[in-house]
Amino acid sequence: MINGSFGSGKTSTSQKLQPLIPNSMIYDPEEIGYMLRKIITEDIYFEEERTDDFQDIELWRILVVQTARELINRYKKHLIVPMTIYKSVNFNYILNGFRSIDRDTFHFCLVASEETIKKRIEERGDKFDVWYQKQTNAGVIAFNDIKFQEHIDTDNKETEEVIRIILRKISKINV
Repeated sequence: MINGSFGSGKTSTSQKLQPLIPNSMIYDPEEIGYMLRKIITEDIYFEEERTDDFQDIELWRILVVQTARELINRYKKHLIVPMTIYKSVNFNYILNGFRSIDRDTFHFCLVASEETIKKRIEERGDKFDVWYQKQTNAGVIAFNDIKFQEHIDTDNKETEEVIRIILRKISKINV
């Protein structure tokens, strides 16, 4: 799992890391969220799921774990999972679910300052609007919790350096 705020470097790191880990693939749980938004109409959502965040849909976290299980069982690949997951209920469910599938599951939390995050988001053509600010603030606060260790500060690191740190940590398993 490569976790962290939007703009912390998850996607870039995952894309450059994937060719370096034999027998691996990128699995982006956001795709599950997009699918659910398309097939579940507003009148079907439970009251607590009627937010602007598909991670509030309980079925999302369930399907994230079940899909990971099926991908691993069918294709026998290591999964690289870039995703911003800071809400405790989702994080605990997904991390524990992944560990029940593969005890060698690693979690890395890429962290960066709000200034760096804002700059990166705007460099990729997005506007650092109220939604991004809200998500960034919530993530920065949540990611201070010890459960989100292992932190990798990406403020002054190139993607290649982040990748080297991750590869050193996972080299204990056969990749």
